[in-house]
Amino acid sequence: MVGELNSSRQGERLSDMYMADAVYRQRGPQAGRILPMASSESTVAPDLTSASILLVDDNLQNLELMQAYLEDLGTELRTAMDGVAAIEAMEADPPDLVLLDVMMPRMSGFEVCQKIKSQPGTRDIIVIMVTALNEVGDFERAVECGTNDFITKPVNKVELVARVRSLLELRLQGRQTDQIGPELRPRAADVDGLTDEGDRILPPPPMDEAGSVPGAPEATEQ
Repeated sequence: MVGELNSSRQGERLSDMYMADAVYRQRGPQAGRILPMASSESTVAPDLTSASILLVDDNLQNLELMQAYLEDLGTELRTAMDGVAAIEAMEADPPDLVLLDVMMPRMSGFEVCQKIKSQPGTRDIIVIMVTALNEVGDFERAVECGTNDFITKPVNKVELVARVRSLLELRLQGRQTDQIGPELRPRAADVDGLTDEGDRILPPPPMDEAGSVPGAPEATEQ
């Protein structure tokens, strides 16, 4: 039963990724963005200059290309040439997001992603897998490893920037929410004070043996 449930969830997640990718390719980068829910008040987008991205690829040209694509975001960009170096970099200073190549020496992107998502200190890091693989089995394995998203090669600049920006904004917004202290959260007494008396559900009044409410005026027939 548990195996069937996990398989179903992985299938739903993979289907969502395929749908997001298809919508992006049809409608452009704005359709591919993951946007927070709109609120009645205008919200200010998080400052991405406080975020850090780790680029992992064994091809130096690919690293330089992704750096050039993402430099306008203003985030800190770091690089690693293989999976082992990526793990060491994350243990020393965990990034907010990892752009992770799949086919690498010493440790594949699948293994790196699985290790990231299995450790309490790194499981919240956003992982976007960048791959030239296009078999369904490869995407399923990426989902099983816990990747948050994937991009296929050759990488499109607009697509890459849009997806990285969206996921980073959600990451930073979640961090800001976690940092709200108890003194800023509403107390139960304060919330209770906002409830009008008319909103309360009161118990029914007691009745006498005849089924009438004592003191209530008697109904008269017209």
